[in-house]
Amino acid sequence: MSDGKKRSILRSALGYYHQSGNELLFACPKCNHHKNKLSVNLERDVFKCWVCEYAGRSIYRLVRRYGNYEQRKEWAQFTQQIDVSTFAEIMLQEDKLVEEEQTLDLPKEFVSLANKNLPKTSLYPLNYLESRGIFKQDIIKWKIGYCDSGDFESRIIIPSFGLAGKANFFIARAYGDDWRKYKNPQASKDIIFNELYLDFDEDMVLVEGAFDAIKAGDNAVPILGSTLREHSKLFQEIVKNDTPIYIALDPDVDRKTLQIIKLLLEYDIEVHKINILPYNDVGEMSRQQFLKRKEEATFIKSYDYLINEILNL
Repeated sequence: MSDGKKRSILRSALGYYHQSGNELLFACPKCNHHKNKLSVNLERDVFKCWVCEYAGRSIYRLVRRYGNYEQRKEWAQFTQQIDVSTFAEIMLQEDKLVEEEQTLDLPKEFVSLANKNLPKTSLYPLNYLESRGIFKQDIIKWKIGYCDSGDFESRIIIPSFGLAGKANFFIARAYGDDWRKYKNPQASKDIIFNELYLDFDEDMVLVEGAFDAIKAGDNAVPILGSTLREHSKLFQEIVKNDTPIYIALDPDVDRKTLQIIKLLLEYDIEVHKINILPYNDVGEMSRQQFLKRKEEATFIKSYDYLINEILNL
């Protein structure tokens, strides 16, 4: 697509602009600052607001989020960003019925480790959590508890909360000698873990499990496994909000990681891959180590994926 055509679509979607060197300066649609502080560089395919720091590596993100259907479709067709045959289905979600959230009860034996006065049995789960680099501030933030009896005896419980503030799932991880490390509740895993605390307008980190998400910091979400399916609630929400993704799955599932990257790229989601090696998972890393790796993450483009796919055949 010519720069002139791109400018025309951007002007239709974002309004009038003025040019400074290679930068097109628009009013930022996110912070609505009264001056044109959203800088768009067509040559580098990047944008940034110098007031609210809203930024991205694909200008198409601006068109998808703030343009109308025709503008999004026109940009996609000219640049061959996505298969427009599925465009309306993914982008126009308003007419779909709102699905009722899954809810469940935490085990009746659940004891919150965020309480001030804890029973003596709390010593064992607290020691286990400390051995994994998880401390009081994490326990409070993630509402972590444990069970010392019942079906989930000797297990750490990490609850997930939906948008209504009710529990919709929980992780039950053994801290004792049970050969079975994890024991799931009788509920669907097709939920967005701790959706209540996530911001899909900001960069998001995808990890495998809840312990990885704790180490990954704010706006990290466990996919509860090593796959992310196209019709899952999490994937649909990422596409709907055009959320930039940092992917940090375990190194032993590299082929599945590539499949997820391919799927995200098909919907023109901005993707960065975080190198975990030589660690087995994010949970083994310190927060400082993970943040450094995130800063060094590789920005993935379509041709990068194709090269990796060929090398892994």
